[in-house]
Amino acid sequence: MNLITFLQDNYAQTLFLTWEHIWMVSLSLLIAMAIGIPAGIVITKNKVLAQKVLGGANVIMTVPSIALFGLMLPILAVIGHGLGKVPAVIALVLYSLLPIIRNTYIAIKNVDPALVDAGRGMGMSKFQLLREVEIPLAVPVILAGLKTAAVMNIGIAAIAAYVGAGGLGVFIQQGIARSHETMILAGALAVSLLAIIVDLAMSTLERLVTPKGLKL
Repeated sequence: MNLITFLQDNYAQTLFLTWEHIWMVSLSLLIAMAIGIPAGIVITKNKVLAQKVLGGANVIMTVPSIALFGLMLPILAVIGHGLGKVPAVIALVLYSLLPIIRNTYIAIKNVDPALVDAGRGMGMSKFQLLREVEIPLAVPVILAGLKTAAVMNIGIAAIAAYVGAGGLGVFIQQGIARSHETMILAGALAVSLLAIIVDLAMSTLERLVTPKGLKL
């Protein structure tokens, strides 16, 4: 069975697994944004805290995804969610935090001090400076962090099939179990295509929100 025939025969399942994959990545990214962007802003005011937070996020990134699922299994099993989408989303959130926090931190710290001083000279409060000057200038770099997290999580979410979370990794998992090369290829190509589409879409958004004066 060639790849085209396989996809035609499994069209409905492919669409469903793609939707599951997108849902997991999108939900985890939204949660990570809600945690990571405020955290990145807060640590710009405290160098010691920034080192600890970024160091902790770096440690999480060094843990292999399958090992992280294994670590969460006995913990989440206590509340009846050792397997499925809950551990998958939690793992994806944890992996998303580093690029989001780091890029937010770097973006805010690298805002031109002259612009901040000009805002202070106009009588802006710290909150107004953050809202009117620092965040608007930092948005392109923050979006770059979100793009990195999204593309990375599309790949990691494929491994979540091994804990019963569904998604396109199901084709890869079942293909390996059945020695079905076409199924493995279908899953791998679908994950790769989804990552490319997301990367292009977010790169376009990044260019659109970059102020004209910052574009090369």
